[in-house]
Amino acid sequence: MNVRLRHFALFASLGTSFGVAACTLPAEEEGPASPASEPAALSELSEDLAPPEDWSVAIVESTMKRFTPSSFGGWGYTQGLYLWGQYLVYKRTHNPRYLEYIKQWVDRFVDANGHISNSFNDLDSMESGNVVLALYQETGQAKYRTAATQIRNRLKTYPRTSDAAFWHSTSLRHQLWADGVFMVAPFVARYGQTVGESTYANDESSNQLALYGRHLIAADGILYHAYDEAKAQSWANPTTGLSPEKWCRAVGWYAMASIDILEILPADHPRRAPLLTNVSNLVSAFERYQDPASGRWFQVVDKGSVSGNWTETSCSAMYTYVTSRAVQRGYVPSRFGTVASKGYQGVLARMNVGSDGLTNVTQICVGTGAGGSLSYYFNRPRATNDLHGLGAVLIMNEQLAHGASPM
Repeated sequence: MNVRLRHFALFASLGTSFGVAACTLPAEEEGPASPASEPAALSELSEDLAPPEDWSVAIVESTMKRFTPSSFGGWGYTQGLYLWGQYLVYKRTHNPRYLEYIKQWVDRFVDANGHISNSFNDLDSMESGNVVLALYQETGQAKYRTAATQIRNRLKTYPRTSDAAFWHSTSLRHQLWADGVFMVAPFVARYGQTVGESTYANDESSNQLALYGRHLIAADGILYHAYDEAKAQSWANPTTGLSPEKWCRAVGWYAMASIDILEILPADHPRRAPLLTNVSNLVSAFERYQDPASGRWFQVVDKGSVSGNWTETSCSAMYTYVTSRAVQRGYVPSRFGTVASKGYQGVLARMNVGSDGLTNVTQICVGTGAGGSLSYYFNRPRATNDLHGLGAVLIMNEQLAHGASPM
């Protein structure tokens, strides 16, 4: 049986209703590639090597072979995203090596007194606070609570737009990037759930989603990449302040933040209903813009027919995760489970095991700032094993193949 048929068999064994979890069924600033980046592999799956029985475990084991905690890169959002995915795998498998790896990485930055040497002048730098909170839950060590509180307290003086949305960074004045809400809002909600200040945390996290959505969501339910309140950036429309394109991963960040915060937000919270409407509109748009040939989604989401566009792996994993969880929770009708199942197969087709026995996830867009043209997004470099993709795939696979419990 070749690899594609094996993947189909795996999919069939999990059931066709992927909307029901499991078998019951600056962000994106220009800079160095993630530490796991390699030259892009443009081909699809090898026909020679069988896929692993557990893709999540295989990806974690491969990454741990490639990088020690000390060589896994600096304090950054891509590291935090990937390690959150690894934490989900730990919660399912209870393999202590996975948690110890996370702990050793975090302990490079959190000293014995719980201090992190970081000014937290951009939202990206706050995303790894999620794994700090996870370590506090797992170990009970006060230093992790102290470190998380340092990030939370930075928000007391962090700059905002005139309507109180967090700037993407202190150097990107007056700017909102759809990516940014994922970097901070789920952390805030989890901080309230884990440490305290739940009223503030629920209000702040949901309000950031509402504010970003108000500025960025278009009539089709998809978000533009960025907004400049000052209308001063070269990419900003002089009337609306919006960037011109709907970049796929920026949309995925916002969608995942929405899903994750809905897991925490109380049922009677006044912002829950509008947030559910946003998620429903996003999932409907995912169905509309899904590539029927591959099951994936395009780099510029709403322009799949334009020459030069290409289907991108990390956002496809994000949309698949969001759609599946939305069906599972009853936020959208069960028919959208088909969208998730097609997306899952499409992402699997971008994964393989190399001759070294290690996993590869291909066709991942590298970190990308706000841009002003289609060609800018179309021409972004593509990488293999970039952490944007590895983290998103782990989160997706724990939902689709293993029924991850919400964190």
